[in-house]
Amino acid sequence: MHRYLHRNLVTSTLLAGAVLAVLAACGTDPRGGVAKDTEATKATKAAVPAPAKKQTVPGLPGMPPVLDPKDVYAADRPGRLSPVVKDFPSRVYVPNTESDTVSVIDPKTYKVIETIPVGHQPQHVVPSWDLKTLWVNNNRGHTLTPIDPRTGKAGEHVEVHDPYNLYFTPNGRYAVVMASLDRELVFRDPHTMKRLKTEPVTCYGVNHADFSLDGRYFIVSCEFSGELLKVDTEKMQVVGQQKLPFEGAMPQDVKISPDGKRFYIADMMADGMWVLDGDKFTEPTLLPTGKGCHGLYVSRDSREMYVSNRGEGSVSVFDFTQNKLTKKWRLPGGGSPDMGGVSADGKVLWLSGRYDAEVYAIDTRTGEQLARIPVGSGPHGLAVYPQPGRYSLGHTGIFR
Repeated sequence: MHRYLHRNLVTSTLLAGAVLAVLAACGTDPRGGVAKDTEATKATKAAVPAPAKKQTVPGLPGMPPVLDPKDVYAADRPGRLSPVVKDFPSRVYVPNTESDTVSVIDPKTYKVIETIPVGHQPQHVVPSWDLKTLWVNNNRGHTLTPIDPRTGKAGEHVEVHDPYNLYFTPNGRYAVVMASLDRELVFRDPHTMKRLKTEPVTCYGVNHADFSLDGRYFIVSCEFSGELLKVDTEKMQVVGQQKLPFEGAMPQDVKISPDGKRFYIADMMADGMWVLDGDKFTEPTLLPTGKGCHGLYVSRDSREMYVSNRGEGSVSVFDFTQNKLTKKWRLPGGGSPDMGGVSADGKVLWLSGRYDAEVYAIDTRTGEQLARIPVGSGPHGLAVYPQPGRYSLGHTGIFR
């Protein structure tokens, strides 16, 4: 009997000791509360790896989150259409600056299926931030013509002075009109186009732009004075300005690299792209591409950029991963490839033929010309629509 009691007492003592040891390992004081870490528990905690933190970008307030900090164009993959546009018919909208019309092309048949009368001197067809409207920039008519991409029907003109080009801030709060001859950046309501703030500029010919990865600033090209601007998006003011180091420079289209570290600015007089560190806004370097370098379009896999050389009828292909030009495609019989965009599936590059009243469809895998389509006079900033992406930053289709 005594041996039995003794054995139970020993067992109870051992169990109590084990419980205390477990509690101590858990950092819990047996008297209640949390005990201070001992050297042993600190070492145990340090040996357990912390869960990996997802890298985030502190973007412009109100801007949709950056999907991938290493790829600005992560939302633009083939066929990745927003629910807003998934039922829209696939079309190519071509503004004819000298005909005051928009030619509408069915990309399946390569045929013009409709010609829409618009205002005087339409320059670009621009998708709205919310993807629901296409705005035709009637530069000398001082109006914008809305087109419903679901039906293809044009609405009533909206009065906007000198709308050479049109962009939208990444948070969708403002439309930004590039008033080229007025020498202004005009921030407007993105729906009504009511003027909200005017930022005068001292350069000549503001025309194209693109936004930083975090959306907090954008780079603007000034074609007639050969200058670049850096604009604070939230403050809506110019915070930097520089003259390009080339006599007679005429900068055009602007695109950011997938990793957000560089901006590329096409220059039709320097015959190449300027490569700029947007954050530092130091003097850029020139990468020759071809005569009349004009439009810049990123492939659906973010690996390449198609560069239209308007003065020689060619398209140069720049490889982001190799950081160099790898190919040059020449249009059969020449041409004047200008502005355009890439098809939703990424297989076709569409470009207007500015001086030849035509549009080119080019195979992005081979560089082969698939079609050459007659349109109105002076075709310029055509828009392929719809395209993948969550929202539009404007121009002929910069999607994020």
